[in-house]
Amino acid sequence: MNAIDRHPPSDPARTGIDITELSRRLRAYTRPDNARAAFEFVVTAIPFAALWWLAAELTVTSRLAGLAASAAAAAFLVRLFVIQHDCGHRAFFSRRWMNDMLGRLLGVLTFTPYAMWRRNHSLHHSTSGNLDRRRDSDIRTLTVNEYRALSPLGRLGYRLYRNPLTILGLGPAWVFLLKYRLPIAPREATRGDWISTMTTNAAIAGAILGMGQVIGVANVLWVHVPIILFTATAGIWLFYVQHQFETTLWDRPPGWDMRQAAFWGSSHYDLPGPLRWLTGHIGVHHVHHLSSRIPLYRLGQVLRDFPQVAAANRITLREGWACARRHLWDEERRRLVTFAEAARAP
Repeated sequence: MNAIDRHPPSDPARTGIDITELSRRLRAYTRPDNARAAFEFVVTAIPFAALWWLAAELTVTSRLAGLAASAAAAAFLVRLFVIQHDCGHRAFFSRRWMNDMLGRLLGVLTFTPYAMWRRNHSLHHSTSGNLDRRRDSDIRTLTVNEYRALSPLGRLGYRLYRNPLTILGLGPAWVFLLKYRLPIAPREATRGDWISTMTTNAAIAGAILGMGQVIGVANVLWVHVPIILFTATAGIWLFYVQHQFETTLWDRPPGWDMRQAAFWGSSHYDLPGPLRWLTGHIGVHHVHHLSSRIPLYRLGQVLRDFPQVAAANRITLREGWACARRHLWDEERRRLVTFAEAARAP
């Protein structure tokens, strides 16, 4: 990992980055451009629709060929999900109703209740890196001491949960096919969460039945469910690398600072150009967390204008795989460690 010296992260002399000043300067990038937003949506939606229909045509004669086309379509649904994500931050368009309308429509495609997800995602932003306010909707992360305090069975359960086969193998189906059919936290859900979830479920069912009149319900499911799973797998991996890297930042109040945690607790997943485009620049996650109103089509400009920001928390595609080995936050060493490193710690 191309990590930069950032302890303490609030020291501009050591990092070259004054978070307060950077946050102020980033406001210039938060102005939405409706024409640009419409263009970004169209150039993503058209290839997605074309590949979806190709998958449907191929499925009739070859399920395997249809599955390959579904995988290609999923690449564009990842970008549509990031657009939906920007709508949730009211960052994509200049008008609230435009963001919400497109966000809700895309929520049917992504099997994600827009309003419910938007509220919970806002909570993710406001609590990120806070050890005293970890949320069930995030990837569960224990400290070394918390892990040691578990029973042997509890440790086994945590190891199984953090295994990449669980997070990337079972996680996508669990979250997007099952968990999102109800509010994320039913006991804490608002009336709006229930309305969002149930209306999205109804719209999904209606869309499946409607398209089923054209190509058959079984074929619709064979095309779209794999697209959802491919998309969700990529999305969960992106989310993992964005926060589960060695030099991330966790703290407890009063030491926890929202802006410091936003920037230093999020990575810059520096992907090759085509992948950066397909993922809607969401890999520029440290900037996104510090200023969530910057739309995806302006994040690249931020990196060009602030080269020191581009270097901060940078993780390449190859380096990202190492993140899958890190599972525990070491409060003494202030870094995310592997199980083996935790076992060797005093």
